[in-house]
This record gives sequence, C-alpha cells and structure tokens, in this order.
Amino acid sequence: MRRALIPLACLGLLAACGPGAHEAARDAALIATDPVIARALHDPLMSDPDLASRNEANAAIGFADSAALPVLAGSSEAAAAAREAMRIELLESGTLPDLPPASSLPGGAVLGPMSGAEDLLAAVGAPGTCAEGLKEDFALAASLPPAAAIPPRAMVVQAGASDAKGCTLRIIRYLTPAAPEDVLQYHHVRAARAGLAPTRHAAPGDSIAATGKGAERLTVSLRKAANGLTGVTLVYRAAN
Repeated sequence: MRRALIPLACLGLLAACGPGAHEAARDAALIATDPVIARALHDPLMSDPDLASRNEANAAIGFADSAALPVLAGSSEAAAAAREAMRIELLESGTLPDLPPASSLPGGAVLGPMSGAEDLLAAVGAPGTCAEGLKEDFALAASLPPAAAIPPRAMVVQAGASDAKGCTLRIIRYLTPAAPEDVLQYHHVRAARAGLAPTRHAAPGDSIAATGKGAERLTVSLRKAANGLTGVTLVYRAAN
C-alpha cells in the first residue's frame, strides 16, 4: 500500500498545477474527512484468499472481514495444543461426547471472509432489516452467550453485533490452529449444553447448525484458511 502512495502523490502534484486543481483539492478533502471512502478507494486487494476482503470497495454497505491483524501460523504442535485446551475446557463441565457423524442433508451456504450481511443474517433466519443495527466491536468477543462461545487459542479477526428488538445477533470470525473436527466438536458440545439442538453437516462445507427456543439459531461454518489454519464464521441469533 505504501508503494502505491508514491504514484498517487505524483498525480496529486500534477493536478495541483493543472486546470483541475480546485476539483482535486475538493476530492482530497472529501476523502480525508470520510474514512469509509478512503478505505474503499485505497485499501489493497491481497493475493491471500483469506485476506481478499481487505479490498473494501463495499466497505460502506457490507459486513466483509476488515481485519488487518497478523496471521497466525498453523502447525501440528499448535493444533494439538489447541485441541487439548478445548478438551480441558469442555471436560470442566462434564463428560465429552464424541462428534456425531454428519447429516446426509446439506447444510447452509459456506460463510467466509467475503460473506456480506445478507448471507450472515440469512444463515440464522434473521430479516435483512437487522443489518441496519449491526456494529463492529472486538470487545463483543469477550462476552458471548454460552451457545456462541469461542474456543481457547482462537484469534478473533472480526466481531459484530446487534441488540435491536428481534435482531439480537452476534457475528464472530476467528482463526484457530485446531483441526476442523475438533472445532466442530467444540461448538456441537457448547450448543447442546446451552439447550440447542445441533446438527453437523459436511456439505457444502463443514458446519454446525443449531436451533433453540423461539428464534434462537446458531450457525458455525468452517473453511480452510491460510498457513494451515481453520477459519470459522459464527453467527448467533438470540430467541428474542
């Protein structure tokens, strides 16, 4: 991104000397005062598919992953340590059941870093109007309901929520070195202990879908992320 600033600066100097200087200055002032426009125009498109959403052309209207955090590196040792940490946490509240086989029925759409608000809301049956109340705040990841808890050793890359009536939502995207089966087991057990009825799916992608009372829904969608990590998108909708 820094390299791209050099030709932009040169163009700015040429504009300052030409007949369009006033218009260029006006546009520059607009960009400077509107960070969303600045991000949409200047944020780079990464070659890594898990960072591709850093191209923020839809930043003003979407809920794409906008994190700029360093990416963890996966390894067999890190995966084993994450698995052990998850098992210890779950065993503190009782015996640890095995992960059931995947349902023969297909699950919902695979949710990834490019999934927008419409797809995320649809995954838990929330109306599209709930998108208006979504806000991003990393602090939300520290106070999730039991059904939507995230495992230890997970790195949160995005957290969003809405507390509007009928739209109580939590949306968490995180990376973990743990194997997909261990992540699925963690969320399956968590959902069941919270009173939901979880189902494991293997198609079109690894996922957990759980239903509770009223409108309560949970969707956990997994994907292969960069550096041997497992990428997870979790969407939870409360009953009210």
